[in-house]
Amino acid sequence: MQTDPRELLKHFSPKRIIWPVLIGLGVTVWLFLKDFDIAAFRAVNWTRNSTFWFFLAIVSVVIRDWAYMVRIRVLTDNKLNWSRAFIVIMLWEFSSALAPGMLGGGFIFAIFILNREGIHMGRSITAILYSSFLDGIFLAVMAPLVYFIASKQALFSGIHMNTSFGNSIFYTFWTVYFLILAYKLFVAYALFVNPHFVKRLLISMFSAPLLRRWKEGAIETGDQLVIASNGLKDKNLNYWMWSLGSTFVSWTARYSIVNCIIHAFHGNMPVHDFVVYGKQVIMGIIILLSPTPGGSGLAEYMFTDFLGEFISKGLAPTLSILWRMLSYYPYLFIGAIILPRWIRRHIKMEKLKL
Repeated sequence: MQTDPRELLKHFSPKRIIWPVLIGLGVTVWLFLKDFDIAAFRAVNWTRNSTFWFFLAIVSVVIRDWAYMVRIRVLTDNKLNWSRAFIVIMLWEFSSALAPGMLGGGFIFAIFILNREGIHMGRSITAILYSSFLDGIFLAVMAPLVYFIASKQALFSGIHMNTSFGNSIFYTFWTVYFLILAYKLFVAYALFVNPHFVKRLLISMFSAPLLRRWKEGAIETGDQLVIASNGLKDKNLNYWMWSLGSTFVSWTARYSIVNCIIHAFHGNMPVHDFVVYGKQVIMGIIILLSPTPGGSGLAEYMFTDFLGEFISKGLAPTLSILWRMLSYYPYLFIGAIILPRWIRRHIKMEKLKL
């Protein structure tokens, strides 16, 4: 883990920030031109109801980040004030937006940021690792819940399930889901049952000739699991309830953004809110496979494919970019503004210590 804040700038250059934007916009433009329908735009009638729902979409964004701030304060035993919690969450979201979901979305960076904000390294590791675990718990619980309540036909409608592509999406979803579930159960065993055994297991696995190059990382992961497990001992009921509750509030607000946008533009088309919500749970799991930063490209494509049936034909690509402008792009720009200032502040603090 980096010890010099200035080294962070090398990992977050303007080039890395602009690529996910260009990928997302490129896919959106392609979808827009492919399904362009001038009549759909002329039919848009912005009303008070549209303003109300668009305002609720913005409120959902605020609630999402507020719940994350509540959670990080709870997990650090309220050692962070609200302004510092905001900085931590914004920088964490920034790093996640630039990292593919399959790589953990800025996990190590978040530990570093939290530690630099004055939280002991052990407590920082506990907070971030447990946060990641809680996010996985939400997906592990909600995915089968929405599937069995809404049904396979409703959740996968719009992607032609009778084709090989539709079937591959369906099986990809369940494959990724069970991989997430297995990983989270493994982490749960490490956090709450026997972290030392898991550490020994990781070291043993990565001592094999083909995996030896990653052994150092496996040792560090094992150490982090032991530290996090120790940090979670003797926590009271409020700790568990607030951390779990804020996680579900944040993710529910995250997925409510699309519902609000669709209501603002849907016109006379019926909107089945629970199905829209469930489709986003499915999308969120599949997007974890994307090799692009923040799922750029795949997210916009899946929005149009999965949710197009609830949107007037020709409007879906436009609404997909509006969705990303509310839920993704702001973190790129806010992080790009905050990070240099945050680095300068910590450099000054280090100089004062000297």
